[in-house]
Amino acid sequence: METPDITPAYRGRFAPSPTGPLHFGSLVAAVGSYLDARHHAGEWLVRMEDLDPPREVPGAADEILRTLEHYGLHWDGEVRYQGHRHSGYQLALEQLDADGWLYGCACTRREIADTALPGQGGNIYPGTCRNGLPEGRKERALRVRVGDTEICFDDGLQGSRRQHLGRDVGDFVVRRADDLAAYQLAVVVDDAAQQITHVVRGADLLDSTPRQIHLQGLLGLATPTYLHLPVAINSAGEKLGKQTHACSIAGTDPVPVLLDVLRFLKQELPDTDGGPAPEDLLDWATRHWDNTPLCGHGTRPAPAEYLAD
Repeated sequence: METPDITPAYRGRFAPSPTGPLHFGSLVAAVGSYLDARHHAGEWLVRMEDLDPPREVPGAADEILRTLEHYGLHWDGEVRYQGHRHSGYQLALEQLDADGWLYGCACTRREIADTALPGQGGNIYPGTCRNGLPEGRKERALRVRVGDTEICFDDGLQGSRRQHLGRDVGDFVVRRADDLAAYQLAVVVDDAAQQITHVVRGADLLDSTPRQIHLQGLLGLATPTYLHLPVAINSAGEKLGKQTHACSIAGTDPVPVLLDVLRFLKQELPDTDGGPAPEDLLDWATRHWDNTPLCGHGTRPAPAEYLAD
């Protein structure tokens, strides 16, 4: 495992998936993480979570980076791509295996759906392969054992959280059937390798956090401070995204959109009569950043103009 020698006071990140252009909801996560990092005089990194080739859109990663720059969101250091990080994930899997935390699973999604109970992270794996593969079956994925583990943590906006991994999630996949590292493992390994101290992201990932904390403990890695921003939703209560046909914000006038993002984040707004550059607006917002009005908000309606193409 990669272990840092010196941990910075604050290092945050924005980690989009290149499955399409940025939309209003993803800009909320980018701006919120950026403002929190800069307000605390910290670094802000960008990492592409390009671990799912079938879902990726050619050219989307470059378009996302151009859009961030268009909105004045300039990152520190080089962009890291998870698609280039397979050796780091393999080392983590080998460590987990050597410590007895992994086992092979032959179950298909259909089989799990037919036998599992619904849980916080999807279907709760019933433990079919926990004590060995059924006769005649081959390993498809690798799962990590959770046992009777209960994870508790304090989120910067959502308050005290508690999840019993065995009852609410079950043993979860860390290497997928296509031999790629699962999101839960990759994000833990890369946050540690990049010395991330603060994770500011959407509340749709709140229920994933206990699984990540569990892996951090098993791998001997530090746990960052977490803050989960409200997720932008449409009139049907659905998260904005590709599947809900959210509008692309690429190429649009950045200042009006940034002002809408600041309103969504319940921030004080500056006098914009001078027509500020996006960098000037973000500098003002950084100095006035206050996340306390967002406490307890898991979702918030997005402005109508960003809902659908």
